[in-house]
Amino acid sequence: MNTFTAVTDSVGGSLGLSALVACIPLLAFFVMLIGVKARAHVSAAVATLTAMIVAIAGFNMPGELAFMSVLRGGVFGFFPIVWVIVMAIWFYQITVASGRFEDLRRTFDKLGDGDVRIQAILIAFCFGGLLEALAGFGAPVAITATMILALGVKPLKAATVVLLANTAPVAFGAVAIPITTAGNVSDRTLEQTQNIAAIVGHQAPLIAVFVPAILLFILDGMRGVREAWIPAFVIGISFAIAQWATSNYFAYQLTDVVACIVSLGAAFLFLRFWEPRGIDEMRKRMDLPPAAVNEELPVGRVWMALMPYFVVTVVFGIANLSETVKGLLKTATITIDWPLLKDRLVTASGKPVKTAYDLDLLFNPGTLLLISGLIVAITYMIYNENGKYSLSPVQVWNEFTGTWYRMRWSAVTIVLVLGLAYVMNYSGQTIAIGQYVASLGAVYAFLAPTLGWIGTAVTGSDTSANALFGKMQVTAAEHAGLNPDLMLAANTTGGVVGKMISPQSLAIAATAVQMEGRESDIFKAVVGWSFVLLLVVCCLIFLQTNVLAFMAPVVN
Repeated sequence: MNTFTAVTDSVGGSLGLSALVACIPLLAFFVMLIGVKARAHVSAAVATLTAMIVAIAGFNMPGELAFMSVLRGGVFGFFPIVWVIVMAIWFYQITVASGRFEDLRRTFDKLGDGDVRIQAILIAFCFGGLLEALAGFGAPVAITATMILALGVKPLKAATVVLLANTAPVAFGAVAIPITTAGNVSDRTLEQTQNIAAIVGHQAPLIAVFVPAILLFILDGMRGVREAWIPAFVIGISFAIAQWATSNYFAYQLTDVVACIVSLGAAFLFLRFWEPRGIDEMRKRMDLPPAAVNEELPVGRVWMALMPYFVVTVVFGIANLSETVKGLLKTATITIDWPLLKDRLVTASGKPVKTAYDLDLLFNPGTLLLISGLIVAITYMIYNENGKYSLSPVQVWNEFTGTWYRMRWSAVTIVLVLGLAYVMNYSGQTIAIGQYVASLGAVYAFLAPTLGWIGTAVTGSDTSANALFGKMQVTAAEHAGLNPDLMLAANTTGGVVGKMISPQSLAIAATAVQMEGRESDIFKAVVGWSFVLLLVVCCLIFLQTNVLAFMAPVVN
């Protein structure tokens, strides 16, 4: 059978022209999504079809290989990516169906002694981070915006706060699926993927440590910062340290879970000794009613509300840290040589390109979340406090099937985006773009995060941004003599600060705070912060290529 080798100057023998043609699928996606205002799955379908046409007509890829490349990427998009996301949302829905989520909300209300600013930070930043860690894809924004609105915060401020707070945990959201995706689409080994997570763990915390103070400023101006900067700093620094430590020395998939639990614990301990100042004046400034007296929750109910997040931490910890357990789980891995692609995609040196699909039935975050969810569900069924918190097997099953149904179009979008990424990678389109970008030299190192920022801003997903640009970043880095893992981390961290301005996030926030049709107002409130944080990330990445190189180790 004939082999195919990707050539970066296929179009007219010119690298620049080939790179320009290779951008057509991405342009088609953006035009459909923003210009035509088509739904995400329709936009992804058009872009994927365009990528196949470009692969065949522009890069001389045989039609059957282009088609099978799309299928190969789509299968990976479904399992494990869609599987992880659906299981994460189902896990959260169990806590809602059981009634325990309401106790968790009341627990936040008790903290801060009526200081809405601190309560909003705890909800949007800490609890929102937990939701991002497990669910992502808009769930944290929708849920925390509603909770903050219930505190009396004005709709525009509530929307702005949750969108800004959602930046810190995005890189490790949905049990770090953006980083896992970056490693997979770029053919990085497990060790290299862990290194990407470690590098992101040296970047994202530097943003996270300042986010609570920014939220204070949004809620109550400089006076709010002066009055409550100490607890905000405690929350931010504890989150940042835990995020750095977990991503570098524990299981990177659990980075946000651990960071959020640690920051919540630090806040709980600190607020027992710190009393807020000027609560009455603050509530008048924010046009809030006097603080209400909340129901005192028994310790047992608080524990049962927090229990799911301890369960998922223990399950992931055992699976990743116990070599015996990890080995047993990995025995259920099936390697599939992808039809037509095996031995037909080769490098210029004649070496076959890795196209095999590893089906990890047990050792993947989705299955571990399923196990965690079943443990939580069974626990809630047994300890239901005489029926007050009833949860039946039928409810658990209904939440499972209902989550799949609600996620159907998002799943289609993810599958198509991964299909798009793989056909662009295998045909040489992303390589052509990467080589051209690499020719920019030192400028590339500074601008690398903007690709992730653009991708996430348009698609609403850091995972999709990494799928689109991951291979391109690696190619550009290798040709520019830079650390590929650092550039993949740059793409991921750049996406972190782009999510707040994505149409998807804006629409979710507007709906949650009852500002439908006023997405432009929310956009104006957050776009400046997005640009400022992007500039910070670009400067940090540039410094990590030279004077701060120790923060970005190289793994071969």
